[in-house]
Amino acid sequence: MKKILILGATSGIAQAIAHHFAKEKTNLILAGRDVSELEAMAQDLQIRHQVEVTPAYFDALDYESHADFIAACTKNVTLDGVVLAYGYMTSQEEAQENFAEARKMMEINYVSTVSLLERVADYMEQQKKGFICVISSVAGDRGRQSNYIYGSTKGALTVYLQGLRNRLFPSGVQVLTVKPGFVDTKMTFGQQGMFLVAQPQAIARAISKSLAKGKHSLYAPSFWALIMLIIKMIPESIFKRLKL
Repeated sequence: MKKILILGATSGIAQAIAHHFAKEKTNLILAGRDVSELEAMAQDLQIRHQVEVTPAYFDALDYESHADFIAACTKNVTLDGVVLAYGYMTSQEEAQENFAEARKMMEINYVSTVSLLERVADYMEQQKKGFICVISSVAGDRGRQSNYIYGSTKGALTVYLQGLRNRLFPSGVQVLTVKPGFVDTKMTFGQQGMFLVAQPQAIARAISKSLAKGKHSLYAPSFWALIMLIIKMIPESIFKRLKL
């Protein structure tokens, strides 16, 4: 059986991904900070799908622990894939007024991801197979006044993944960048201005199909590809005047 590590496993999208892969008889390592919730998830998945599910404590901001964490996850087993699904978002207003909140988004959404994925990449590069799937966002495609601080963290993440994909391609390792639009999760609950909201289960299915097809990028749902193409094509002289 295949084995996949899911980081930030208690997030809405990650839970949907876990159920999807468990249904396909894939063993899982569920990593995050809330061990009690991870244990409950693991028990539920094992009962429902008869797969091996291991909960594991992981702190994205404890950079010194990342190398040991990946070493422990890969000890005496082959890790077929890694899904990174954690993130942090606060409002643009809060991030502008409180740099601690802006920095927290930068640290969680980008800095911690680089720290962790470099260790994952070393492992995948050596075994010459596997996949890395990371949840970015359409917000990173172009800076907008409504969320440019959050968007910049996702834009940096997307560029990093482009380089990582270039590095790992010769080793046969797939790197999939997932760019969701609005998704019905705890992180977006109560957020103003949401439209065309997708369910986490639909995102999970799209991710599974993209991994199977060897794709490198996924807008989820797919109509966001056209929406963001139009937004990116607007000349800066016009774009700077828009209320987006």
